[in-house]
Amino acid sequence: MESWAGHEVPRLPGTGQPLALFDSARCAVHPTTPGATATMYVCGITPYDATHLGHAATMIAFDLVQRAWRDAGHSVTYVQNVTDIDDPLLERAERDGEDWVVLAMRETALFREDMEALRMIPPAHYVGAVESIPDIAERVRELLDSGAAYRLDDGTGDIYFDIVAAPRFGYESNLSRTQMLEFFAERGGDPQRPGKRDPLDPLLWRGAREGEPSWSGGTLGPGRPGWHIECAAIALKLLGDSIDVQGGGNDLIFPHHECSAAHAERLTGTEPFARHYVHAGMIGLDGDKMSKSQGNLVFVSRLRADQVDPMAVRLALLAGHYRADRQWTDDLLKTAEQRLARWREAVEVASGPSGADLLAGVRGRLADDLDTPGALALVDNWAAEALAGAGTDQAAPALVATAVDALLGIRLR
Repeated sequence: MESWAGHEVPRLPGTGQPLALFDSARCAVHPTTPGATATMYVCGITPYDATHLGHAATMIAFDLVQRAWRDAGHSVTYVQNVTDIDDPLLERAERDGEDWVVLAMRETALFREDMEALRMIPPAHYVGAVESIPDIAERVRELLDSGAAYRLDDGTGDIYFDIVAAPRFGYESNLSRTQMLEFFAERGGDPQRPGKRDPLDPLLWRGAREGEPSWSGGTLGPGRPGWHIECAAIALKLLGDSIDVQGGGNDLIFPHHECSAAHAERLTGTEPFARHYVHAGMIGLDGDKMSKSQGNLVFVSRLRADQVDPMAVRLALLAGHYRADRQWTDDLLKTAEQRLARWREAVEVASGPSGADLLAGVRGRLADDLDTPGALALVDNWAAEALAGAGTDQAAPALVATAVDALLGIRLR
């Protein structure tokens, strides 16, 4: 699957600071410790609707991770998936009387356009579930052959992962069993399914059903993959047995990331699957989480069609800390538009306060668990002083514009 077109990320003088991030498994901020090449897997969209601001906020968070690593001297191998076969996609296609393949292709194309407009660095590998089915089926067969999975004996051909095969199950989410059962039922699981060994056992392979698409699974029989094994299989193939960051929205902590980590660790024997499990907060509207099920979405494409500068959208989402659940409001966007205009005016002055000091400050804020509110405040202060005629550093305006572009992804010139 093709990714979106990238843009040139400016090089900055010096080297960025090592990046520390909050790890959901350890419930604390810890330094990331990548080698020469940092590896990151971020769960992408299920393409049955357009990109909303919740998607955008999550993708911006991990775009910042990639920018910080690059600035610190690492190359980055970043993988993002597209769940282009799943129940919600099939349900939406049936509701609208549309071919599910056409729906997935259209919404994926729109997502790519939105990501390009928001100046996201594209992943090295942008991978669909459908194209990965042979690899996923092979991983399911491995789990079945090792005794970590079992087939229901009800004739459906459904295959489940046995969480007994993952003794540390629950370490990533730190949830009680009661909480896990609640979230499992809310987020695509089937705890009441008859015949399962444990209500929390996740689906690995759904046997073929009449009227549903299916693919050959070899000895598994025809069917299609479960959600969690999809991400485990793609990450293992492209990034290796253990990765630096597994990322997504905080609604993926359980069951998705817990289960995909359990699958990967059982397949490889390597623990932990990710050295950091990193999660972005939810974006709300009118007090509720922004989601398709709630029907309270603000679409990036709609804002673009209304001639809203994508850089203002990005700035509005950077105004809150990436881990915080926060609200989208008209005032938030208006403030971001004013901030963008002020910054653009400031980088056109003849001189200003030290650009090197500003660069060091922004680097420091981002290295501390992506403190974007702190970074934005530093640029605000620099812009206010520059517009007031303070400072004699003639190289500062250009350096500040370059730093804001490279580290925050905001184009000022």
